[in-house]
Amino acid sequence: MTDPLPAPDPDPALPELLSRTALAAFRLNGQFLSVADHLAQPAGLTAAWWQVLGAVLPEPLPVAGIARAMGITRQSVQRIADLLVARGLAEYRPNPAHRRAKLLAPTEEGRAAVQRITPGHAAFAARLCEQLGGADDFRRVMTALEDLSSALEALPDELPPR
Repeated sequence: MTDPLPAPDPDPALPELLSRTALAAFRLNGQFLSVADHLAQPAGLTAAWWQVLGAVLPEPLPVAGIARAMGITRQSVQRIADLLVARGLAEYRPNPAHRRAKLLAPTEEGRAAVQRITPGHAAFAARLCEQLGGADDFRRVMTALEDLSSALEALPDELPPR
């Protein structure tokens, strides 16, 4: 018995649409990382350090929780968390919910470093908002990106057959 042919796409333009969307997202990710590195550098941080510190500013989180929120691997976050702790920008705290999975929390030095980024971050946000045509357009872009992320999360975890 032979495998049946896959069903044709309902719209032949959809594969190209997916590819162009993915390429735009990859480029956007690179652009955001470049901007974040530029903004974080005067505070002695990298984009990755700023991202991890920013995740724990509201409340301490376990490394796995930070990784889930950021959409990256636990190992990547663990490496950055260990560097932040070694540099005195963050600390590990006991986790009442899990003995082995300690919570990462910013130190006062870590909070101060993030605060030093705030003026440049705000200025860049204002310039980007102006470039996009105003706050309403900026919100539409944000909502579209959040909707795309939610749609991807809602898809089954199965990879397409090879």
